[in-house]
Amino acid sequence: MRQNLGRQLARECPTDADVVVPVPDSSIPAAIGYSVESGIPYNDGFIKNRYVGRTFIEPTDSLRKRGVALKINVINENVLGKRVILIDDSIVRGNTIGPIIKLLRDAGAEEVHVRITCPPITSPCFMGVDMGSYDDLIAHKRTVEEICTFVKADSLYYLSLGGMMRALDRADGYCRACFTGQYPLEVNLQYAKTGFEVSTK
Repeated sequence: MRQNLGRQLARECPTDADVVVPVPDSSIPAAIGYSVESGIPYNDGFIKNRYVGRTFIEPTDSLRKRGVALKINVINENVLGKRVILIDDSIVRGNTIGPIIKLLRDAGAEEVHVRITCPPITSPCFMGVDMGSYDDLIAHKRTVEEICTFVKADSLYYLSLGGMMRALDRADGYCRACFTGQYPLEVNLQYAKTGFEVSTK
């Protein structure tokens, strides 16, 4: 399925570049799919520290940014002097993709074109995924062009909702509320995840 998402992304947004690089690990299959569909070589651009967890669910920005610094190191030889297509599965808050782009530029990448295998996440999940509130989501506050400028990418493209569903080979059956704002159940938009957290103090 992830390879299909990458293939669809390559069909929707062909890009002139030298190498396709995934943000490890979840984006590796999508990057392979993008590479196969586009004909642009795939290569690993990063070495990941396996002892650092998911950064987007850390409770504070400072912890998320520190997690990126601890989590990923660039393989300089694979990106030096190259135009890079950087594949990621999502941009949630926008705090991790910018530092990753900077790592590539500092390693000598000439261009960094970000390609995301889902539509912009504009609405929070009230169904169980801890991704914060509306104000925490970068795509709720900014346009794609503004996000591209904010993260300092040369270009940014999100897979379309229709393209995502075609890649999944079905028209429905999945919750798409975080992309559309249309929830499968009625939700009280005043609820915040912190309202259910119990202080230990």
